[in-house]
Amino acid sequence: MDWTCPLPLQDYPGIVIGHGGGGKLSAELVEHMFLPAFRNDALESLGDSSVLAMPAGRLAFSTDSFVVKPLFFPGGSIGDLAVNGTVNDISMSGARPVYLSAGFIIEEGFSMSSLAQIVQRMAQAAEKAGVQIVTGDTKVVEKGHGDGCYINTAGIGIMPHGLHIGPALAQPGDVVIVSGTIGDHGMAIMSVRESLEFETTIESDCAALNSLVEAMLEVSRDIHVLRDPTRGGVASSLNEIAGQSKVGIMIDETKIPVKSDVHSACELLGMDPIYVANEGKLIAIVAPSAADAVLARMRAQPLGSEAQIIGTVTSKHPGMLVAKTGIGGTRVIPMQIGEQLPRIC
Repeated sequence: MDWTCPLPLQDYPGIVIGHGGGGKLSAELVEHMFLPAFRNDALESLGDSSVLAMPAGRLAFSTDSFVVKPLFFPGGSIGDLAVNGTVNDISMSGARPVYLSAGFIIEEGFSMSSLAQIVQRMAQAAEKAGVQIVTGDTKVVEKGHGDGCYINTAGIGIMPHGLHIGPALAQPGDVVIVSGTIGDHGMAIMSVRESLEFETTIESDCAALNSLVEAMLEVSRDIHVLRDPTRGGVASSLNEIAGQSKVGIMIDETKIPVKSDVHSACELLGMDPIYVANEGKLIAIVAPSAADAVLARMRAQPLGSEAQIIGTVTSKHPGMLVAKTGIGGTRVIPMQIGEQLPRIC
């Protein structure tokens, strides 16, 4: 196969964990292998979902696969994650999610009661998000080849007329808002894996964000970018937006909300919360004239009650994410090469 820029990929004769981590290796795999092979106008934006023109209007379409370990964790399960993750990907285009598919790859010998719990959690999450699971598939693989259960979901949403939101639409002067505390999901997974004990249990923020997005759009359509910062966290999402919009992004580290137990867990494990995955938070990049109204509406919603303005978009240092530190300096926050926490979604 002739890759468009083969060197980054040929440095790795086989797939490594970092290729699935949402960082630099993931970006290279998409840019140099998948995008050249599948290139089309809908795929070109590389957003969380693709907006498709149809005779009766526009649809948003997205797919995702879930391989989280463990399958059950504080605040959620692979079932909740599969529904909420795809609902959120659709919502980040401004669309209203309506239908999902569900494909299961199940390992031989997997507990029937565990599968029943996963399916029930999916049903509850779908009902809460106001979507229907309308088609699916089931495959069983030999024992030792599936790690319990993997799930693939795809989703369809309806795009409001005249609305355009995408990762290439950030403009200098825009305001960067995060909907709440970051790093909750990644640290919930890691605390279970590493048997870490804190005064309180760290719970995943796993949630469907479509109701929050709808509330924000009721206030203003001057929302240029929406992103749910999953793998690679806030840092990877903002780096991707800066690159696709050809702008710089400046954030204030002291304004980024992090729970104390999450901060402690990150310190213990030598991790930076800004790179840790979230599953119930969003980043909004909003025109400055609309920022206060959008922020107020977010804070009036349960899923946005801790929303905070954390930075601005600038014409300086295009393609880069830069942070003001707590001691008054600045630092560049790069895209990570690999993945801090594999198998978190």
